[in-house]
Amino acid sequence: MLAPGIAQGETITAATTPVSGSPGATVAILSNLKTLSRWAYPQAAAAAHASHSAHSRVVGHLRFLTEDGQAEVYMALRSYNAGNRSWIQVALPGRPNGVTGWVPASALGELHVVHDYLRIDRETFRVTLFRDGRPIWSAPVGVGRPSLPTPAGHFYVREKLTAIGSPLYGPYALGTSAYAPALTEWPGGGVVGIHGTDEPQLIPGRPSHGCVRLHNADITRLWHLIPLGTPIEVV
Repeated sequence: MLAPGIAQGETITAATTPVSGSPGATVAILSNLKTLSRWAYPQAAAAAHASHSAHSRVVGHLRFLTEDGQAEVYMALRSYNAGNRSWIQVALPGRPNGVTGWVPASALGELHVVHDYLRIDRETFRVTLFRDGRPIWSAPVGVGRPSLPTPAGHFYVREKLTAIGSPLYGPYALGTSAYAPALTEWPGGGVVGIHGTDEPQLIPGRPSHGCVRLHNADITRLWHLIPLGTPIEVV
């Protein structure tokens, strides 16, 4: 059974798996975060629960807009189907990083598919974009200084911005689902961005307060290549 919102004819990356102790219930992987991932716009400001039950603990809520006023997107991780009950597990942007929750499938719109994956290596100061598992673009980066590191983990591209308003950020920026651990006074409340710079001589290195800086030519190229919903791994 396809999760609600998946286009007709589209297949799930992993076979549905029966849920032990729940006859007729199945769980399916929607995103492997490397070669095939799915995301959706919210349809309702639904509560996100710790498990696929309306009686479980609320861990967050879907929202329609990002801090920058762009349409919010949610990475769909797994689906749960039991009779007429359908839930989707999503990644929830915010502090602390890494929170996930289950929402009714009806709270999400159509699931969009991406085959890209962005890897940021804080030791080699390198960012690489993969498509269908193959590297298609790479560039040097500047990351957070030791006292204000770029957070490690699994994130995704939430928004693509063109009007940054300052040469500090270059011509383009990507808003991610990662948040700086402490710097809440940042624009957007601490969202970790991937953007250009007016200090290209500091790349590669650790010059930032947690954001990922690229040469302006490199962020321009990446901005045009990368789709919304692309998973990001920071190592």
